[in-house]
Amino acid sequence: MKHSLQLKLGQHLTLTPQLQQSIRLLQLSTLELNQELEQMLQDNPLLERDDETEADAVEPPAHTAEAEAHSAGTETPERTESEPATALDDADWNDYSVAGGDDDEDNDFAQGAVSGPTLREHLLNQLIVSPLTLRDRTIVAALIDDLDEAGFLTQPLEDITAGLAGEIEALEPEEVETALKHLQNMDPTGVGARNLAECLSLQLRALPPDTPGRDAALRLAGHHLDLLAARDVGKLKKLLGIDDPTLRTARALILSLNPRPGAAFGADDIHYVIPDVYVRKVKGMWIASLNADAIPKLRVNRVYADILARHRETGGSQLASQLQEARWLIKNVQQRFDTILRVSQAIVDRQKHFFEHGEVAMRPLVLREIAEAVDLHESTISRVTTQKYMMTPRGLYELKYFFGSHVATDNGGACSSTAIRALIRQLVAAENPKKPLSDGQLAEVLGQQGIVVARRTVAKYRESLQIPPANMRRAL
Repeated sequence: MKHSLQLKLGQHLTLTPQLQQSIRLLQLSTLELNQELEQMLQDNPLLERDDETEADAVEPPAHTAEAEAHSAGTETPERTESEPATALDDADWNDYSVAGGDDDEDNDFAQGAVSGPTLREHLLNQLIVSPLTLRDRTIVAALIDDLDEAGFLTQPLEDITAGLAGEIEALEPEEVETALKHLQNMDPTGVGARNLAECLSLQLRALPPDTPGRDAALRLAGHHLDLLAARDVGKLKKLLGIDDPTLRTARALILSLNPRPGAAFGADDIHYVIPDVYVRKVKGMWIASLNADAIPKLRVNRVYADILARHRETGGSQLASQLQEARWLIKNVQQRFDTILRVSQAIVDRQKHFFEHGEVAMRPLVLREIAEAVDLHESTISRVTTQKYMMTPRGLYELKYFFGSHVATDNGGACSSTAIRALIRQLVAAENPKKPLSDGQLAEVLGQQGIVVARRTVAKYRESLQIPPANMRRAL
């Protein structure tokens, strides 16, 4: 076989380190971005936060879609598939900071969350002031540790007794049962129950004996919850020996109870959501603007940058590399938020009827449509819309919420699946409780409104809304 040299020309995509960083930052949530930046600030001395006052800081570019509309002919550098079109020199990098947002006086959306004590803390506080002995407190504290977030005891008493046998000398099962009684007498009522029936029974027994329907409700909760859920009125009346009014009173009493008494307390893990974009109506137009508080303010450390500039020939390659990394990070963070703004405004432009009229006016929307509008790849739109949130006058929504499949209408148009879900919710809310609409009837009503949808599709949407079937919605 003869060896030879050949020259071939071809094209291929190379992911540069800067492009890889841009893609990684784009898919992070705001909280994850801040965590990433904190680590980079510790590792790179050339990078620092811009803590200057507004009077001394360099004025950032306007981060509103309205400002972009007035800058016709200017190409923005927010594409993640290509290198930025413009480059800044050293002097620009020393003063450039990633800051943004308009200081609108209407920026009054709440962003924080207040958390109260957890269920465990609430119960332990009661245990501390109880008159129990140290031995009994130890057993009750062990039971508290076995409660789930709803306030139910997750392990059998036999297993708990066996687990405490090595810690407490001569522990008897009766002591654990007594400790459970102490726990079940604590606030909230119903805590420490081993199942739903016991939880409801504890709450019913705490009511005054003369409460209407209490006795019937106790028998219902203790033995016939399955029949109550199935709306088997005839069998319930026969088993309990009661009439229709008494059954309705007992059922209403049970429905007034809390099946998850521990859920009202703060969770151990709190997840905060910071909106990336605000949407407001300005002069009859819906405008998206970035949340200034969510944009980190970064800059290159001027002292280190000046030292490196004066000693370029003798300067270390490590500092030069860190300077370049700092520049890339600043530009990529800026590019990330610019891309989020462009995509958000494109979504707002196509879903303006939602902001005016609510879910029933949501139009079908797919990633490809937004990708073509902002000249980005669909994968980039998917990254932008994941874990990014938009605060609107109608509430806080993830950007992915505004995308949905479409269902054909009889006039040749299309209706969003979100709008259909909203219509189903409205129809169920307005139905006759004694004659609830079946899935087939809901499909017929939607068909009368021009929306062609199969019964099984209605069932799928109804289940996604956590609406029970017609037989479970029928009033007693």
